Amino acid sequence: MVGTDGAISFKRAREVLGVSVLADQAEVRAAYHAAVKRVHPDRRGGDADAFREVVDAYGRLRDRGFGERVNQPPAPMPPRRSEPGVLEISPALAAQGGEVEHVLADGRRLRITLPAGLRAGEVLRADDARLTVSVRGDPALMLRGDDLWLSVRVDPQLLMQGGRIAIDTPLGRRVVWITKKAGTRGLVRLPGQGLPARGGHPQGHMFLRFTPQADLSDSAARTLLRRFAAAWAA
Repeated sequence: MVGTDGAISFKRAREVLGVSVLADQAEVRAAYHAAVKRVHPDRRGGDADAFREVVDAYGRLRDRGFGERVNQPPAPMPPRRSEPGVLEISPALAAQGGEVEHVLADGRRLRITLPAGLRAGEVLRADDARLTVSVRGDPALMLRGDDLWLSVRVDPQLLMQGGRIAIDTPLGRRVVWITKKAGTRGLVRLPGQGLPARGGHPQGHMFLRFTPQADLSDSAARTLLRRFAAAWAA
């Protein structure tokens, strides 16, 4: 039930919202709100497929620097049509719970309060509808059984030398010590930090997958310095 089939690429997400690779979160949010107003299905001339692509694009670019953001509760998901009888939620909502607006096949809109610790395949009753939970992840944050998998971009030096890092996760900020061995593997397990225990399901774990990411501003500065040196030498 958990998958990333059809996940939008970063390149396509930027094209959909019309932002550059260096756009910050404020620019991404502004572009998202403008695009939603333009293509929302409830507006005259709106397009449901285009609206869904805009939402997917925002989700991909918003999660681009997940480990670097100040922790916030999961944002309410825009109402979306999915398969009849299926309620699609994000891994963050599965972990924390919260409110989501769902559009039924007959066009009715329901605002549903979700409990923390929902698993894929659970059946919820909302009004007179029975909805099967499907968790829709992406490469930045996925749910595997009871466990959360979070991808975090970190300084390559930290992976090589080891050290401490503060990471914002769906369950709050966590301070993690990365050993040299863990840095080489690119993986750290946080026991008991996955989905909360629910029903017959045990408490899950959280797995942090580290990928090296050079500082873009530093790279840009170095590039300018090299160009200046080359120009000076000429």
